[in-house]
Amino acid sequence: MRLTTKGRFAVTAMIDLALRSNNGPVALAAISQRQQISLSYLEQLFGKLRRHELVESTRGPGGGYSLGRKAEEISVADIIVAVDEPIDATGCAGKENCMGEDAGRCMTHELWANLNAKMIEYLDSISLRKLVDDQLDKGLSIEEAPIKRAISTVPVVKPIKVTAPNSVFALGNAFSK
Repeated sequence: MRLTTKGRFAVTAMIDLALRSNNGPVALAAISQRQQISLSYLEQLFGKLRRHELVESTRGPGGGYSLGRKAEEISVADIIVAVDEPIDATGCAGKENCMGEDAGRCMTHELWANLNAKMIEYLDSISLRKLVDDQLDKGLSIEEAPIKRAISTVPVVKPIKVTAPNSVFALGNAFSK
């Protein structure tokens, strides 16, 4: 089994999201910038993660992504499977036709199939919460980004008074006086 960038980036992005999810939805552009991952690639990965209900999306100003479940309920295996990363060390992708269509299994098929089971068991035993805690234990500091609001929290002091006529007829009447 070889873990490709798809699986690595998905796990990295999920750690980043989990670290910052207490402050509301996290924008993919921010994850992209922090982790040096292409925004379009992240959009593809998060589409798959959303379909597997590992993340939720919020649209509009101040929108972004948040975790779909608690970090302790999401395993690394969940993330990797969600982005279609194959976890398979056999040469036949588990079809038991390693030697060809009609030849059957190779002599090492059981070895690789057992390795697959151990890898899945291991990845399933590690939660996103553990990975987040590991980063915090290493001293990673999370910058507090201000929450951007679409509507100002400062009230308008005085309403604007318009003295211009509000119609063509009112404009004509203003000139006739």
